[in-house]
Amino acid sequence: MSYPRDDQIYLVVINHEEQYSIWPDDQPPPHGWREAGKRGTKAECLDHISQAWTDTRPLSLRLHMTDD
Repeated sequence: MSYPRDDQIYLVVINHEEQYSIWPDDQPPPHGWREAGKRGTKAECLDHISQAWTDTRPLSLRLHMTDD
């Protein structure tokens, strides 16, 4: 099994449901995901996600719940 290098730089990515993840900086984001404006170490990116993604429900669910 291969583990990421300690010096790996990541991107914070987001999908159409406003769900966040990290992705290696040296690879394009996977289909359906786009860059969310943060690049850094794994810890920096995860810290950014924990501050930005305060409601982890998918966007479609949040919208559905406000329609009632």
